[in-house]
Amino acid sequence: MKKEAENSYKKQRKKSSEFNNREEYLEHELSIMKFRRWRIHLPFRDFHIEFEDLVPALAATIGKVVMVTAMVAAFAVQFGLSPEFIAENVRYELLIAGGIFVIIFSAILNPNANLAGTHGPMIPLIPIIALAGGHPLALGILIGVFGILLSVTKGGSKLMTLTSVGVRGGLLIYLGAVGLISQIGKLEIWSKGTNIIALSFIIIGVTIFIYAYLARINKRWLAIPLCSLIAGIIAFAMGADFTFTTEPGLPHFSPQYWWGEDTGWQLGWPNFGHFIAVIPFAILAVAMWSPDYLGHRVFQEINYPKKAKNVLMDVDDTMTVASVRQIVGSVLGGGNIASSWGTYMIPAAIAKRPIPGGAVLTAIFCVLASVFGYPMDLAMWEPVLRIALIVGVFLPLLEAGMQMVKTQKNSLSAGTCIFGCAFVNPVFGWALAMLLDNLGLIGDRERAKNLSLKEKLIIPGVMFLVCIISLALVGLLPGIPGIF
Repeated sequence: MKKEAENSYKKQRKKSSEFNNREEYLEHELSIMKFRRWRIHLPFRDFHIEFEDLVPALAATIGKVVMVTAMVAAFAVQFGLSPEFIAENVRYELLIAGGIFVIIFSAILNPNANLAGTHGPMIPLIPIIALAGGHPLALGILIGVFGILLSVTKGGSKLMTLTSVGVRGGLLIYLGAVGLISQIGKLEIWSKGTNIIALSFIIIGVTIFIYAYLARINKRWLAIPLCSLIAGIIAFAMGADFTFTTEPGLPHFSPQYWWGEDTGWQLGWPNFGHFIAVIPFAILAVAMWSPDYLGHRVFQEINYPKKAKNVLMDVDDTMTVASVRQIVGSVLGGGNIASSWGTYMIPAAIAKRPIPGGAVLTAIFCVLASVFGYPMDLAMWEPVLRIALIVGVFLPLLEAGMQMVKTQKNSLSAGTCIFGCAFVNPVFGWALAMLLDNLGLIGDRERAKNLSLKEKLIIPGVMFLVCIISLALVGLLPGIPGIF
């Protein structure tokens, strides 16, 4: 007990002034922290909140508003719900799931579990879900149940271990490149709508110079707030319209209101048929988690010192938190579909910060944005939103992927993964490349020889079949009509 006290975070901690530079201090902090699964963790006893935690917290809040708005709006269009419903549901998600839930789970109970964010790849599937007779509550409950099953069986961490460096790199390169092109395209469309010549060109051009300079001085973790702020200032100075419309207030808190026949979602409570209709979508959502979580942990592994093993994101625990948050949020009336919070984890890893410090600030910012309302308008303004996603998510994804593909063997695995992603989608590309790589058909054959039959064929094969069947059922395989 005495030895444990001597090795505690409080005993080993030193002031930042005792180090040669800030980076050394931050790396020392990461190296001496030791979080315990499902135990009480307290600020200043088990971790500190530093200036660097502000950046991932701001990025996470912007990302939360953006992604939940996109998710709820996609549902609202299908069910004929008003813009007022969207604003109130987003406010509800920010207050309950974005604020209270984050503090309890990712800051206090298990700081090795990343915050539960939004499952972006599911947004394009929402029209298909609605057409199949799906119900948001039924979908949320099943995703939570399937996610808990995967986390309890340690399936998430096993799949991460079986995904080689080349496949990881290929997945990150594809997600980064496609996302980057998409965000630039959307910013250009918005710019044309303002009738201001060269607005998007100037914003992106200035962003490139600022991002490059921040990378040069090793301050890339400042990219999201600084680049987003400058993008907003440029757009406003050049005459782009911006107004605050979401007034301060609180949302409805009663699940009866949200799942009423004439209030909230106006859908009532789900029946057995609704649960049957969403089964393939729930399976697909959970199947997509592994590559998503994998990408987020990679950023910690790249940016943290090698001694900082005790603060790395636990994939299985993150799945547990996302699953519980999904069930609770859906029952309460929220429209979010949960996943690992990328707009938090990526900038936090780049800033060399562990999960809990920024989690506390993220929760506070989400609650303030929900109550005051006006920050939601600013975060959803096109130049702020697009630049935040470009410099905070997609550029870092692309860079991390390129750093991982250093050998010819890895490049072959990465290329196969990218090809599969482009042919169908990222979950297909990841599952296919993982199977071929572990069989030794691509990539490092020596690595494949050291794998057991279970690791080489059974687990990757079952995962590939689950992905193929789920994609086929919902009509996401090219040329194959969906059943649902």
